[in-house]
Amino acid sequence: MSAVAQTESPRAGSPQPVAARAPRRGRRFDVKTLPGFAVMAWFCVVALYTPIAVLVAYSFNDNTAAVIWTQFSLRWYGIAFTDDEIRDAALLSLKVAFLASLFATTFATMAALATTRVPQYRGLTFIYAVINQPLMVPEIVTGIATIVFFGLIRQATGIYGIGYLITAHIVFCIPFAYLPIRARLEDMDRTFETAAGDLYATPWKAFRYVTFPLLVPGILGGAMLAFLVSLDDVVISVLVAGPGETTLPLYVVSQIKRGITPELNAMATMFLCASVILATTFFIITRRKAK
Repeated sequence: MSAVAQTESPRAGSPQPVAARAPRRGRRFDVKTLPGFAVMAWFCVVALYTPIAVLVAYSFNDNTAAVIWTQFSLRWYGIAFTDDEIRDAALLSLKVAFLASLFATTFATMAALATTRVPQYRGLTFIYAVINQPLMVPEIVTGIATIVFFGLIRQATGIYGIGYLITAHIVFCIPFAYLPIRARLEDMDRTFETAAGDLYATPWKAFRYVTFPLLVPGILGGAMLAFLVSLDDVVISVLVAGPGETTLPLYVVSQIKRGITPELNAMATMFLCASVILATTFFIITRRKAK
């Protein structure tokens, strides 16, 4: 009996069992404390941005040789601006990218609404996989499949033109526009949409006055991402583009085969600046979705 009493009511001042003590919290894991992390991070930064810095620096080189520095000059930018081939290629790239981003964003918005604003049903995961499949398939495979498919259409209809190139860009840009739009819809609070329905708003009015205004940052972010992807594309364009459909990336690739010149450096720098501006704008817009 005394043993039981001692077990149930330990004497005051006696040490508690180790198991009864509150466990200490371990230190939070921080990847920056791993050995060699700083060295690897700086190596990646230098490897990524040193070639870009060299490209930008030599675009201001006055020498006709691309890798021999003489003095600072802006003349190669003037030559790039006045070159008819560069101007035509740039305008074609902007035209294709604008149309591709416009239609891809429209289709991606409809797909995002159809996969997030509906009750769960069997096959929804399969639909997600189908929409995002172009992101997982190698681009060269997509390009070959596209050119074969378009070849069959040309043979059957006899129709040629730039529409094939624009269609190809629309198709592979849809997943890039779909991801930020779907993320925006999943983060949105449905309280406002439910309240609109309780106030007898039709589904179209609820979408027009409630869902769409809240969805605008995601739509703009998806459109800019699709525009940037289309503007930078090489593989799909080189396989699908027909005669006279030379986009700016294809022009750069064709000129590199003859040798790198300061004019190419200047054009690549301008192309880089446009991409950075679009990417920064996309980042700022997508950051707003949390507000």
